[in-house]
Order: sequence, then C-alpha cells, then structure tokens
Amino acid sequence: MGQKINPLGFRLGLTHNHRSYWFSKPKYYSTILGGDRQIRNCIEFYVREHIRNSSNHGGIGHVEIKRKTDLIEIEIYTGFPALLIENRGEGIEQLKTNVQNILNPIDQRLRLTLIEIAKPYEEPKILAEYIALQLENRVAFRRTMRKAIELAKRGNIGGIKIQIAGRLNGAEIARIEWAREGRVPLQTVKAQINYCYYAAQTIYGILGIKVWIFQDEE
Repeated sequence: MGQKINPLGFRLGLTHNHRSYWFSKPKYYSTILGGDRQIRNCIEFYVREHIRNSSNHGGIGHVEIKRKTDLIEIEIYTGFPALLIENRGEGIEQLKTNVQNILNPIDQRLRLTLIEIAKPYEEPKILAEYIALQLENRVAFRRTMRKAIELAKRGNIGGIKIQIAGRLNGAEIARIEWAREGRVPLQTVKAQINYCYYAAQTIYGILGIKVWIFQDEE
C-alpha cells in the first residue's frame, strides 16, 4: 500500500490538511476546482518563466487557496521570498495581475500573501526543483542525489528517499535509480511524510523525480 498510493492523499485528515479551503454547491464544484488548478498552474508558469533560471530555482513549496464570499486568499509558501519581491515588489504585483486575469469576474477581490519557509530544503517540492535544475544543467544524477540528501539532512528530518526515472546521464535505455537515508515508513499512516513528484526537462527527455521526506517525530 505504501508504494502504490500518493502519501499525501493517504494521510489526508490525519497528518495533512487540504490545500484548498472552500464550500460549494455540487453543480459549481467542478468549476471552482478547475479554477484552483488554473491558479496553481499560473503561479507555476510565472515562476518557471520569470524566476527559475540556470542559477536558482523557484523555491515554491506549496500554495493554499481560501475562498470566501467576495475574497480569494492565496498563500504562497516559499523558501526564498526575495525572488518574488525583487525590483521593489514588481514581481509579486505582476503575479497578482496574472492570477486576477484568470479569475471569474464575480470574484472581485484577491489577496496574495507570501509565507517564508524557515527550512526550505525540508520541503520536497523545493528539493525536487533543485534536483531538476541540476539535472537540466547536466550534473551527474548520483552526485545530485547525494547533494540533495545533504541539504535535507541539515534540518530536523527522520529520513529521506529520492527516486529518479528516465534516460539517466543520456543512456539509451531508461531506468530507475533511488537513494535513501534514514527511515521513510510509507505504510505507517501516522508518520509525517511529505511527498512530491516533479519532472525535469532535459535534452534526452523527461526525467521523473520523486521525493519523500519523513519529518522527525521529536
């Protein structure tokens, strides 16, 4: 079971909460759900096109959306907020404008907040973005995994597992390689497991990156 289901959905309501907070009538549910997906895709696209480059990654951990009667609150959890507020805040204002353009006209007000993650490399999405950036710059995948594990171990984690699949180092035959440090109890429902899947766009094709991080129970 631990290898066949998304660890976040498996623990929803126990150790993880929803990342969208709103209530809707059944006939509007799919429309609002699609709107949430558009908002997340818009933020991902902006980070990929305007922030992420050969020297740094986006640093977006996750996005929480809270819909109220006449207000949409978007909380962006990031490890490097300076990347989004550089040039006197023009970056965050442009992002807010992009999100506002895709919202339904009846959604009048939008509040966008940046929340800094104290230990960014304990967040699997940020770590996966770092790995993808290294792989796209043709760094050897084993060296990249070792460095990523070292970055994660600087925090208070109980264990980490990284898996990369695809044409590793440009090999003709795709394969799966993984590395693990510490404990990662995927079948323990009460274990605080954070998980992320991320795709790296290399010249040899797409490499799939999966990161599991077990938060120490201390």
